[in-house]
Order: sequence, then structure tokens, then C-alpha cells
Amino acid sequence: MADIEHGDEAAPDAVAPDTTSPDADAVPAAPEPDAADGPGTSDASDVSAGTASAELTAIVEALIFASPEPITPKMLFKLLADEPKEDVAAAVQTLIADYEQRAGLQFVEVAGGYQIVTRPELHEWVRRLFHERSTQKLTVQGLETLAVISYKQPITTAEISEIRGVNAAGVLSTLMERHLIKIVGRKNVVGRPFLYATTKEFLNRFGLKDLSDLPKIEDMAEALGFEPPGGLFDGTPRDEMLPLGDPAPEPAPDSSATPDPDPDA
Repeated sequence: MADIEHGDEAAPDAVAPDTTSPDADAVPAAPEPDAADGPGTSDASDVSAGTASAELTAIVEALIFASPEPITPKMLFKLLADEPKEDVAAAVQTLIADYEQRAGLQFVEVAGGYQIVTRPELHEWVRRLFHERSTQKLTVQGLETLAVISYKQPITTAEISEIRGVNAAGVLSTLMERHLIKIVGRKNVVGRPFLYATTKEFLNRFGLKDLSDLPKIEDMAEALGFEPPGGLFDGTPRDEMLPLGDPAPEPAPDSSATPDPDPDA
């Protein structure tokens, strides 16, 4: 990338000033970057201010547009390892400002990365383009189950079925096939049933930065077109979760069992 140009060039016959003299007419040195903004920083927002050339900005835009999933600052820094991180971060900020002025597309931060997407008010027109894929839409049962998991995670199959009032086993398979949910552990109860939670693909699909961006239950149900199950409003705290690899706990000895006969009796 091109270096930043100084405003004035020294005259050809000028003698270099004596830097030891307090009255020397020297150009002040550029301030050193903050130590916290060193090369180890991975988040574009934490890198010190840099300069984004038109070429670098175009490259960053192309990478984000072409990526099938949100591209993280860490990935951008890796792909553009020959460029200063502060310049890459400046290119991201330039794109954010540029896309604020665009009518059809927007630059968003989602699931820990960046994406270029259509604006929400134009989604209906985009849906018409992909109308042939309508058969892949989630059913009402799938949306209800996904809502229960997203607001109650981690949660077991039995708990999902209890909240919805119907067996949810079949719907869970569909949601896992679409990578919207995953198994994250086992519940610390008898039988150690699997616990389910949402995935990064879920955040990506619904345009959420993280789970704290989830809307109110009523708003989500209204937007997706289903009636929220009553159990979703129950604030029961979650039980202890065990990792998937933990062995099953050993059963406690049964004090009521008949003791071995005394050989001396």
C-alpha cells in the first residue's frame, strides 16, 4: 500500500536541521502506535487507525461478498497477511460507511464475522427469486422447536416435547440436518440424555451477532408466523450439564441389599 505523503517537501538546497537544538524546525515524528494495538490483535475494531487504499478496500469487499459464511477479522488478516492489520481494519470501516449509503445491500456483523446481505425490507423480492426452494422452508413444528431450543438451551428432547406438548424427536433430526442445532452435552440426571443448543449457522441464518441479540419471544413468534408454546415463558433455571465424553456416574451402593452371609455364623 502507498505510504502516507507529508504535506511539504524539503527544498533541494536545504540543510538538515540540528535535531539537538530546541529551535530546530524539524517535522514532528508520527506518534507510536499503542502497545495494545500490536500485531497480535485479531479483531479489526481493536487495531489502530490505518490507511485503506481503494485497491485494498475492493479486495476486502470481494472476499466478504464471495465467502459463503461470515468472514472473521482473523481470517481477513490471514488472507491479507502481506498488508498491515491497521490498513485491513481501515478498509472494513470504509466499507461499513460506504454500505450505509446503499439502498439494496447492507454490511453487517453477524456470528463473529462480516457479511454483505440484502436489506430486510427487500427480502420478499429476493424470496421470489428463490421461490423454487420454498420446499426447504421449516415447518411450523420446526420453527416452534427451534424457538424452544434457542430460548431454553441447553435442553433435552423430553423437555422440548413437554413444552410443545408433542413428540419432538423427528423435528430434531431435521434441525440437525440443516445444522441449526447440535448436541452440546448430557444432562446430569438419570439416563444422561443429550442436551441440544443452537449453532453458528443458526446465528448466520437469522442475522444475529450472538444469542444476546435474540428478540423477545413474542416478537420472534410473530415474525416467523407461529404461536409460541406457553412453556417458553417459564424461567426455570437449567440443570447441570455434563460434557459428552464424561463416563456415566457409578451407582451408589444399595444399603437395603441383603448382606453376604457370615461364614462363622
